[in-house]
Amino acid sequence: MTHRFFLEQPPRDGRAVLAGPEAHHLAHVLRAKPGDAALLFDGSGREYAAKVVRVVRDRAELEIVSEAIVDRECPLTMTLGVALPKGDRQRWLLEKLVELGVARLVPLETERGVAQPTGHALARLRRAVIEASKQCGRNKLMEIRPAAAWSDFVGQARMDKTEEGQPIMRWVAHPGGTQLKEAMRSWPESMPEGAWLAVGPEGGFTGEEMGAAGRAGWQCVDLGPRILRIETAALFLAAAAIVAGQCRE
Repeated sequence: MTHRFFLEQPPRDGRAVLAGPEAHHLAHVLRAKPGDAALLFDGSGREYAAKVVRVVRDRAELEIVSEAIVDRECPLTMTLGVALPKGDRQRWLLEKLVELGVARLVPLETERGVAQPTGHALARLRRAVIEASKQCGRNKLMEIRPAAAWSDFVGQARMDKTEEGQPIMRWVAHPGGTQLKEAMRSWPESMPEGAWLAVGPEGGFTGEEMGAAGRAGWQCVDLGPRILRIETAALFLAAAAIVAGQCRE
């Protein structure tokens, strides 16, 4: 198996340079030598077959052999707002969202939230996105947007429309809402291009927050009788959105 590496900068003049953690992995973990093969991607959707030319400490130079646009993205563009859990659960959540094909993640600031990501924490999460993309084969990086207040997030979704001007789907996970099976049946006959999804903190959204979502046109969706942790609910909601769209194609 050819190992995948992320390029911070696209190749130039048929050459690519790896630095930082990527060069360290190539040089010190894999102990690559000139002539060894590698597969590169730069987050734009392009994939590059390459071979190692030179490895010097924390820098590796590679020659591009071929390049291609390889699309492994989900046909449904999902924006997921999540009141992030604490600690290592954040990284696990990020990895699985990348594998599912979520396009962008927005950390939510809610009244009952417990983890407010700082700049340093966001940098760690972006590194987790790169590692997960290397593993699962995605050539576009899931975007991690700056944290947003709940009112701002639901308002942005209200303004977002498809290229044809049709509203996108908007689901917020909350007990007592529409049963998930019914919500999935309510999707349009043709799969919408985009969906905004939201999962609150483990204490749940407040009544005021749910009222703001309702006024902005969000559909409240009940994920079942059991209480789910944040990461479970987020993955469940995203997977359900994908399945709902595919069943309507």
